[in-house]
Amino acid sequence: MSESTLAITLSMLSFMLAVIWGGPLVRILRHFRIGKIIRVEEPERHFTKMGVPTMGGIMFIVPVVLLTGLLNAASLIGLNMLGRSVLVPLLVLLSYGALGAIDDWEGIRGPRRGLGMRARTKFILQIVLALGAAFALKYLLEVPELYWPPVQDTISIGPLYIPVAVVLIVGFSNAVNFTDGLDGLAGLISATAFAGFGAIALIQGQVFLARFCFTVVGALFGFLWFNVHPAQLIMGDAGALALGATLAVVALMTGQWLLLPLIAIIPVSEALSVIIQVGYFRLTKGKRFFKMAPIHLHFELLGWSETQVVQRFWLVSLLFALLGIAVALM
Repeated sequence: MSESTLAITLSMLSFMLAVIWGGPLVRILRHFRIGKIIRVEEPERHFTKMGVPTMGGIMFIVPVVLLTGLLNAASLIGLNMLGRSVLVPLLVLLSYGALGAIDDWEGIRGPRRGLGMRARTKFILQIVLALGAAFALKYLLEVPELYWPPVQDTISIGPLYIPVAVVLIVGFSNAVNFTDGLDGLAGLISATAFAGFGAIALIQGQVFLARFCFTVVGALFGFLWFNVHPAQLIMGDAGALALGATLAVVALMTGQWLLLPLIAIIPVSEALSVIIQVGYFRLTKGKRFFKMAPIHLHFELLGWSETQVVQRFWLVSLLFALLGIAVALM
């Protein structure tokens, strides 16, 4: 079986697992009334999402953990299905998923109902987790530090690697979180980005990493079965924080992290729109650069339907992911 065939097979397995257990999960979340709380300032059409089950990221995290764990266990009987290197992105997926789940729970049932975990506390925990991942990548896995297409060999950036890795992991964790606001948006964008880096990993011969990426893609497609408009459940921080951080780790493992702004152009744009909005608001003492941030809300307020925003953003994401793969092939 070729590497690409096996990667796609794993994608299909994780998709089926997510779809099979997705229905019961939705019923469990509804039973315990773990539903989304909508901000007052959001577009009026978003109020129909009030009470829709959140913490849906659990739906795709579980199949990824199950399949990756089983395939690593298979090495005990001599099957070389997945290497231990994928345990780093798996642990990042789990740890950031747990952090996001705590944030979701505090926002629904905790003392800060409607707000979630304090931003400073969450940010500090994100940095701590990112530091652990960065040290593991550099000193345990000894991943390629940087590839730049015109240069054939790996470029070493020395002690700068740790802060760069931390900024990428924390930054993309929050960037995907900003992207999670419309039915299907964060899931589609993340699946496209993971597929892009999965393809790059295959090209570079990192077969275990490629298999992991396509396992995530399949699980995300299973999640999207329930998350497309009108969504039966919402990803929440449990999924968004985990996806963003894991995507950054995958990019770092390939050494092609300079391509992240291309392959993940939508999360980058969402994060930049928030930074621009906040900065402009402070500089002009109350004026807004966008009608609302993150930028997907701006386009909604311009009159685009939710489906139009999601589909057009996904088309842009797909084109830039293909461009990123093309640059990696240079």
